[in-house]
Amino acid sequence: MLLSRFFGIHHKISHPLKNVLRITMTTETTNNAPGIDLGGMRKPYNERHTTFTEDSLVAKEPIKQFQSWFDAACQTPNILEANAMCLSTASKTGKPSARYVLLKGYDKEGFRFFTNYSSRKGIELEENPFAALTFYWEPLLRSVRIEGAVKRIPAEASDEYFQSRPRSSQIGALVSPQSQSISSRQVLLDEEEKLTKQYADEKISIPRPEKWGGYIVIPEVFEFWQGQSTRIHDRIRFRRPVSIEEPDGVLTHQGDQGWIYERLAP
Repeated sequence: MLLSRFFGIHHKISHPLKNVLRITMTTETTNNAPGIDLGGMRKPYNERHTTFTEDSLVAKEPIKQFQSWFDAACQTPNILEANAMCLSTASKTGKPSARYVLLKGYDKEGFRFFTNYSSRKGIELEENPFAALTFYWEPLLRSVRIEGAVKRIPAEASDEYFQSRPRSSQIGALVSPQSQSISSRQVLLDEEEKLTKQYADEKISIPRPEKWGGYIVIPEVFEFWQGQSTRIHDRIRFRRPVSIEEPDGVLTHQGDQGWIYERLAP
């Protein structure tokens, strides 16, 4: 096998997903570091009798469909934070970056989250105001991807949410110069201690820092994915029509509220 010849020495280790996982190591890489073949790591997903078809859609528009899947994720005990999502952004030159944030609200207008405007993601969203959100709910073998333009929410809405946070989290937002280099963790702890004393009286409102607030992702595309053991996964995408010829009733179908939907090959 080509991979075996390239990687060289084989080792066996135990792994919770399989009784035996083949790990392949070599010292032939250019930097003399061992190479690891993870080709044997695979997990069964849904079987043929459990598929996600167009008939399975609870709505012909993506917000209600998302709500259905999100509610199921919230009710699944092994999913600790159903609102955790990977936020992907890119610089003005197209260099991508990604990190996890928490969804803090959604409706037909868009999907809202809060962060530091001076962080890397904040800077990239100013330079290139588009983003992708990815939810992955492993116990359900489901994922949702959302793409769209991004803008800041009104300052009043950011103020309202900031005041709803625990005081320790409010102080944390004041403490952290997010994404900037610092000399040690102690720098943050010292600032936290100072601010905790400053705002010890809970009658004193902690002001929202100007560098911190909310964004809204205005969805243009939704993709709903459900895994299959055969890797013939189910993918249904909602988007806005791009020509008067859509929907054509064959590849693209009429949804509700101006959306069309289509099946994508996995």
